[in-house]
Amino acid sequence: MRTEQLEYIAAVTRLGSLRRAAEELHLSQPALSETVRNLERELGVDLLERKRSGATMSAPGRELLPHIVGVLEAVDRLRAAAGEQHRISRMVRVGTVNAATVPLLIPVVRTFRALHPVTQVEVVGAQQTDIHRALSEGGFDLGLVNHLEGDDTPAEFESTELLSGRPVVCVRPDSPLAGRPAVSVDDLLGEPLIAMRSGYVMHRYVHRLLRGRAPSFSYSTDGAEMGKLMVAEGLGATVLPDFSVVGDPLERQGLITHRPVAGDGTRVLLMLQRRRAESVPRAAQDLHDVFVRTARDLGGTLTP
Repeated sequence: MRTEQLEYIAAVTRLGSLRRAAEELHLSQPALSETVRNLERELGVDLLERKRSGATMSAPGRELLPHIVGVLEAVDRLRAAAGEQHRISRMVRVGTVNAATVPLLIPVVRTFRALHPVTQVEVVGAQQTDIHRALSEGGFDLGLVNHLEGDDTPAEFESTELLSGRPVVCVRPDSPLAGRPAVSVDDLLGEPLIAMRSGYVMHRYVHRLLRGRAPSFSYSTDGAEMGKLMVAEGLGATVLPDFSVVGDPLERQGLITHRPVAGDGTRVLLMLQRRRAESVPRAAQDLHDVFVRTARDLGGTLTP
């Protein structure tokens, strides 16, 4: 068994595809596939389930994954101790339901790059359930997820609250709703509503807010980024955490603005989560620490 075999299987698991892993590792796909199969034969376990849509970890593979990750982390520590600092350049992957938290995410990436100039940071937008699955399987090092205050957090993850905000109605500055100090449910029902798809915390919040009432017209979209773009293009209003809107480039350009929801005291929490482990790769730990420090510098909120 060779260390690179374990690195290859970790890459396939992280990227969900033999093809993408081969591209990242600069190998031919047949060569990568054969290396993985050799490891499977040596261990006597099918580590991957190979489908047309990609390769995912099998159930036996998921049981072995913590041991594989543990070996790679131990090798990283050994190489770092031996002075091979360039080995810390492995990619760090962050899954987020809210890739548009610009005032937090961009300074974090900028600060982290100064600490690890050759480490790649990959930010992947996904639903919360997909982020949790990828964290469990080792596909993401960190996850940014939204929680409504009072929600339970999964026990298998270490969770850190970064920002606390409130739901706001995101509209164009020339919308009649922008002229109001707060937007009522009746106001919201009279506008085309750009709703998050099922699986997002804000979908659950809006469903609870409207209490089964239907807006005049509604769209459904996947994530805050597209929702804000649709608002900027005049297609309607959407409901997001304020920390997804405050400081966003579209807001700075005067294309979107926000108003609070009248009579609503709900708090939305932006949480940083990671799989509980005895040891964490140095780059992932440093990125985690930069997130926490930056959120602390912001005062835990972006609301003016």
